[in-house]
Amino acid sequence: MSSCRVGLHLAACLLNISEARKKSIVENIAKAALLERNGQRHPEVSVLNVFSDPEYNRSVITIAASIDELGNSVLAACLEAFQSIDMEVQEGIHPCLGAVDLIPIYPLSGVGVEECGAVARSLAENLVLSVPGCSVFLFGEADLPEKRPLVQRRKQLGWFTRRDFSTLKSDLGAAPARRCGLTG
Repeated sequence: MSSCRVGLHLAACLLNISEARKKSIVENIAKAALLERNGQRHPEVSVLNVFSDPEYNRSVITIAASIDELGNSVLAACLEAFQSIDMEVQEGIHPCLGAVDLIPIYPLSGVGVEECGAVARSLAENLVLSVPGCSVFLFGEADLPEKRPLVQRRKQLGWFTRRDFSTLKSDLGAAPARRCGLTG
């Protein structure tokens, strides 16, 4: 992807998934982000980095794209993650709620945080429609009207101390379940 085109509106997602020990699963999730619905490589989407931490059993896939394409790209990666990651056997020292654990979206060029929030909210709505049982907790510009930061949301949810998330009420979707809950 070239950033030298005039007027290019770029954003990035640091997609956090609950897998780092099975390299083929992580790679397939990253590849899913790169493909259009017809299976062809999308020319305006790039995976910039994949960082995997086996101790945490968590990977962060950095996806960059035009703001218009980022939501579809991340949705494809999330759907692959939900299909591929078995949360019944997932182990790691980082607390996680589901196969996809965090979906922050950041502006890169020619895009504001409000646009990123709109993409995040649309992505959350599409995930709830596409993945039965999916739950979403919003933060930042996607969390309207409060716009609570991630740290505040995690404190409110008891993220690092709670072991039973089933009593929480999600912002979108079903009550949290280990298989497909997420923070997004």
